[in-house]
Amino acid sequence: MRDLDVLRAACDDDDLVMWTAQDLRGQARAWALRDAVVAGAPRISVYDRLAVWGDPDDAAELVRHALAELGPTYRPLGERELMRRVAAGLEGVRESGSFSWMSLRAAPEVPVPEAGWLEGEADQEIAALLAGDAPSSYAVPGVAGVRRWAGVRVGRELAAVAADAWSAPSVGLLAGVATAARFRGRGLAERVCTWVSSQLVATHGRAALMVDDVNAAAIKVYERIGYRRRPVLACHVADPD
Repeated sequence: MRDLDVLRAACDDDDLVMWTAQDLRGQARAWALRDAVVAGAPRISVYDRLAVWGDPDDAAELVRHALAELGPTYRPLGERELMRRVAAGLEGVRESGSFSWMSLRAAPEVPVPEAGWLEGEADQEIAALLAGDAPSSYAVPGVAGVRRWAGVRVGRELAAVAADAWSAPSVGLLAGVATAARFRGRGLAERVCTWVSSQLVATHGRAALMVDDVNAAAIKVYERIGYRRRPVLACHVADPD
């Protein structure tokens, strides 16, 4: 598919598909077959990703076709039960891991604008905070696709951060959320996430994020902001050796 409106209609404007499709810009591609859609783009949130939507049998056929076109580095992902059925029907496709995709279509209220976009000279502070308190974050300063950072300071010290990273024109992505250990318990992460989410919805029309299922505290924060949770499963192409 080459037309964004056709893609949107085919997948019922699914935000995971629309984010992965990156509005069909650059090297992003999408295909539809009967009641299924897949969309792929390279190096978004670290991996080459292939979003999957629709009927499992049709989706499996599409995933097979897309992987043949795009190559084995692409990681299919979609709603958990759908992907279990797709992986079961495709030789060489294995389950990688489960997590949650959360999306937001209405801008949250930001009563006090305590957060704000950080200037480029704050990159070292951000990197140090992430290294110490969120070392597994995919989003770090300087990585391609990580556009800008917001933060909350306590005095002059950077206490909490979040990034606008790998956003598509029609879906903004929140990533790189972290709070310095000594400032936890004050609601600072919620403040910066609320502020960034409001900016993403204003710019892109909606926001989304990925979160580990075991991170119950973060999920509660995102749900208070207004995000809705969807369990997803990522897969990979197994090494033939």
